[in-house]
Amino acid sequence: MLVDNHNRRINYLRLAVTDRCNLRCNYCMPSEGIDFAKNDKLFTLEELARLASILVSQGIDKIRITGGEPFVRKNLMELLRRLVELKGLNEISVTTNATLIGPHIDELKQLGIKNINVSLDAINRDTFERITRRDQYDTVHNNMLRLITEGFNVRINFIALDGQNTQDILPILELSKHFDVAVRFLEEMPFNGGSRSFDTISWDYKRILAYIKEAHPEYYQLESPSTSTSINYKIPGFKGTFGVIPSFSRTFCGTCNRLRISATGDVITCLYGKPKMNLRDILRGENSEERVKEHILSAIGSRAKTGFEAQQENRSFFKSSMTSIGG
Repeated sequence: MLVDNHNRRINYLRLAVTDRCNLRCNYCMPSEGIDFAKNDKLFTLEELARLASILVSQGIDKIRITGGEPFVRKNLMELLRRLVELKGLNEISVTTNATLIGPHIDELKQLGIKNINVSLDAINRDTFERITRRDQYDTVHNNMLRLITEGFNVRINFIALDGQNTQDILPILELSKHFDVAVRFLEEMPFNGGSRSFDTISWDYKRILAYIKEAHPEYYQLESPSTSTSINYKIPGFKGTFGVIPSFSRTFCGTCNRLRISATGDVITCLYGKPKMNLRDILRGENSEERVKEHILSAIGSRAKTGFEAQQENRSFFKSSMTSIGG
């Protein structure tokens, strides 16, 4: 079992398989993109499988595959086939922008990988294309609806962007009226490849809730797991649910059970903190399994108590793009 220096059990790994993305969302990276990692700096699929196996042996029982956009990674399904064979791994999930998942939906179902988070920041076509800078609206929405209707556990992650998409909050919430999905509204975070930083946000989770309450005053709060990052709600008569994720307000740090490893091997114990170390060369060296275990124990043994504490130690980190840190 992995337990950090604040007595929080760490059992959830967010494992990035690439830093590349086929969209150019304006809150994530500049229009020209970023300096993506060279192939030799990325974990191979074999190394990702080995790393996952090591961490599962230490007590990780939930792995979420992230990017960038995970399905940009060639042969990603090979890794997922390996992961489903790991004893002790109880849950595998994927976060995707749903542009490339279509050809893999049948196999994902066969493998039993049913938990899919779809990053979708607009239900309106023009707003979607303005934010993503790409013409992928139909593909995303068709794939999302297919996932929903074919029985996947779909959670839609919508980042509330001041002046860009807040007019879509209520329309996208309507999806939870007609479908058994969870629509989650996230606070904006100050990661954008150095093009923007801020100390406050206009649309925090309280404002989002107040805005929804004006249209649906009857919603009520649901009970959520103690480690949940979302505060979840139900509107009477709706098939699905909605939630808010205080990613900037950071109200959930006290029960954080997460560890992030980037596609290049950086170990990140807090999204607001700088990497603790890099495992890539360690995994490629001698006695790699024992050395990886030692470094993981060292990393979680010196975690910041909160995201605010981590931020104080890491003012320059907001110059990073979310796609490079497993966002």
